[in-house]
Amino acid sequence: MGLPLSECKISPSRRIPSAKRPLFETLDSPVLRPLPPTPYEYAQWKKAKIGLDYHIEFNRRLYSVPHALVGEAVELRITATLITVVYKGKQVTLHQRHGSGRFSTQSHYMPESHRRHSEWSPRRFLSWARQIGPATHTVIQHQLENRPHPEHGYRACLGILHQARHYGKERLEQACNQAVKISSPTYQSIAFILKKGLDRHSSSQESMPEHDLPEHGNLRGSSYYH
Repeated sequence: MGLPLSECKISPSRRIPSAKRPLFETLDSPVLRPLPPTPYEYAQWKKAKIGLDYHIEFNRRLYSVPHALVGEAVELRITATLITVVYKGKQVTLHQRHGSGRFSTQSHYMPESHRRHSEWSPRRFLSWARQIGPATHTVIQHQLENRPHPEHGYRACLGILHQARHYGKERLEQACNQAVKISSPTYQSIAFILKKGLDRHSSSQESMPEHDLPEHGNLRGSSYYH
């Protein structure tokens, strides 16, 4: 097919008096540009809000942004390899999408010397937790001390402490107490305990007095089975 195709490009057609190749070389070729150096990469867009820990979340991973944008709404441009954060139409940061660990933190986006955010601080979270109870204080302290930086725990601390709005302080304290006992002082464990009502079950079991069974002809004691 190579020879007939080349003849078609050179010879004129019934509708176009000039040959196709000369037209291409005259009209199209001069304005053609080289292909982009990198192939087109599909991207999806998603809206996000920057948390108190100056990170945004995507697919259970957290990516840092400039701490001055805490609380602002941004857009994420997501490709197979990159996460681009866009604020008011301008790119503010870029992260590799894949990597080890849950956090992708760029140190120059942190407050100077990891300075606490003006509104939230570990001291404020601990004071709030102490008002609920000692177990809640222990859980919040764990969240703040077992992170690369305290700010990384702000998101979990808020999630835990806000459970008191829905379930009350007493139930939250009981749930935190159970979470500490099973060595799982995490937001996920506490939320599960409260959702399933396990805090109430444990409390009722601990406070339930023991009663002796009444004597009855249909009741056999343990000696019956020996």
